[in-house]
Amino acid sequence: MPDLQTPTAANTAENSAQPPITVSLSTYALAAIATSLGNALTDPAPELQFLQQQLQAVTRSQPDWKQSLQIYTRQPSAKDYPLIQLAKILNLQLIEVLTIALAAAVEEDVMVGRSLARLQAPLGGSRPTLGLVASAFAETVSGSLHPIQSLVIGVAVQSGLLSLLNEAAPLPERTVSVPLHLWLALSEHDGHVPETTIGLGNLPAIPLSTSTLATAEKYAVSLKSSTQRVLVLRTGSPTEGRSVAQAIAQTLDLRPLLIETDQVKSLGPWLLLRQLLPVFCLELAPGERKLLPPIPFYVGPILVLCGPDGSVEATGETALSWVLPVPDQSERQQLWQEALGNETLATSLAQQHRHSTGRIAQLGRLTQHQQLLQGDDQPQWGHVVAAARTGEGAGLDALAQALTDDIPDDALVMTPALQAELQTLLLRCRSRDRLVEGLGVSASARYHPGVRALLVGPSGTGKTLAAGWLATQLGLPLYRVDLASTTSKYIGETEKNLAQLLARAEQAEIILLFDEADSLFGKRTDVKDSNDRFANAQTNYLLQRIESYDGITLLTSNSRSRFDAAFARRLDMIIEFPLPGPEERRSLWRSHLGDGHHLTQMELNQLAASVDLTGGNIRNAVLAAAVVAQSQERAIEFADVVQGVASEYRKLGRQLPTELKGDRSLILS
Repeated sequence: MPDLQTPTAANTAENSAQPPITVSLSTYALAAIATSLGNALTDPAPELQFLQQQLQAVTRSQPDWKQSLQIYTRQPSAKDYPLIQLAKILNLQLIEVLTIALAAAVEEDVMVGRSLARLQAPLGGSRPTLGLVASAFAETVSGSLHPIQSLVIGVAVQSGLLSLLNEAAPLPERTVSVPLHLWLALSEHDGHVPETTIGLGNLPAIPLSTSTLATAEKYAVSLKSSTQRVLVLRTGSPTEGRSVAQAIAQTLDLRPLLIETDQVKSLGPWLLLRQLLPVFCLELAPGERKLLPPIPFYVGPILVLCGPDGSVEATGETALSWVLPVPDQSERQQLWQEALGNETLATSLAQQHRHSTGRIAQLGRLTQHQQLLQGDDQPQWGHVVAAARTGEGAGLDALAQALTDDIPDDALVMTPALQAELQTLLLRCRSRDRLVEGLGVSASARYHPGVRALLVGPSGTGKTLAAGWLATQLGLPLYRVDLASTTSKYIGETEKNLAQLLARAEQAEIILLFDEADSLFGKRTDVKDSNDRFANAQTNYLLQRIESYDGITLLTSNSRSRFDAAFARRLDMIIEFPLPGPEERRSLWRSHLGDGHHLTQMELNQLAASVDLTGGNIRNAVLAAAVVAQSQERAIEFADVVQGVASEYRKLGRQLPTELKGDRSLILS
């Protein structure tokens, strides 16, 4: 194509005495077809007269339409400038440009389609055939290739700018069309391609931290000026990742195009016409390798959004990787301030929580909703906690169960030593963000702010209760991992489910509780068959991933010996939950019975001394006693409690203590 100049005004027919025909590339394409008809143009049919008018419009000042076209392409109309500019970038042949213009004109002007249908009857239709355009535009083809060959192997077809229809028909009878989204793009309008979205889609744009914006600008400059054109953005927050992609695109004077498909044949021209930046949105499993599909005839920058797992490769080049960081405390305070407008609350939240940028924006919206529901003038800590628990929104419900109950201090009836250990764990969770500040390089190297604790003890000793208390103190959501949903008999599916769970929980700062964790983190076995090998691979992945996990993880088990020895090194604390002694049992009975009972101090002492049950069993016994008492509309009596205790002993397959067997009237048969 010849050199172009920016258009100043549309070229029009010079004869103002008649309604002017606005000259465009499609006018020249139709004029070429009219020229090929010769004397047939004398036919009075309106379709042929329409073609004759197009020929007259382009030959008024220059008898040869081809010479007139050369003049026109140096200063095209605003309508044709996108196609002419694209022709320069893709090095399209003139026959391709005219064919594209003609195929696009069919979508705009009914007379164009009627004229083509008349000329191509009876085999053709209203869309141009290869035979027609090859005959009409043959003079524009240089070299030894037949015009049809030139079109079929040309850039327009290979890039998806032109589509060949009627696959079963011979080549001369096959029609050509411009895909709808490209036809709109040639008219400077946005279209739609399945599984792609221009901009952020339904997700709102969120404020980004100053450091993230600065880094995004640096990566944008490097993508524009270097040979490294693929950047992988790793984050567990789709909202944050898309907002960063938008920031990079804006620095490049582009708009992000989110792509969730491998069908990218016709995206190249669309990206160029609409100034779009391709952003592949991937969800990769641990160890999964993804080769990006090449976009034909597109050589610009490419972004990829994915989680922390898997690897991304691009044909012939190396992909850069940027793990989006959690903002530091000062930046978190600024983001909270923007989201809530409460400086005191923003300072407190920034100090105590390591929320990501996307999570802060999400909680800010949900907190304002909670504030409106409760009718308060200002957002408060309780609104944030309620928002975090009721609007987690990170897709965890399919893999974990939310435990939303508040556990106050009084409900935690344990030995002083155990309470001290739990207080230490609480302090560790609160200080994890800045724990290594001021420490030596050996302590700060490879430090991850995650906290991992193993709670070990018999069933019913309060391990899950302690996890709920910790979540209450921290003001964070607690989710118990559903092992039935995460584990799978299919190879690799368990790791994939856990990778999704950890990535989503990490960005949302959620406490994860793995009950009976030894089923997932248990000892590795000797490899005797393929099942052992895959089971060990699963354990290895979990051991490595839990060490790099930035959130708070609590694991419970009945026995410490069931865990792999390498796992103990990865834990920050191991807390033993012993069976309660007489003093703890007395406190447990009082805590569960409350004030609605008629038990004497001597009877409480008897229960504490003789009934060696855990807190969970004591709870069940009190609830059973309450059923009997409420059915008779009275307070709980000692006999009711003994009946509940007897039921618990029967469930455990044990004999009731002899101290309680003395008075058989206390036990219902």
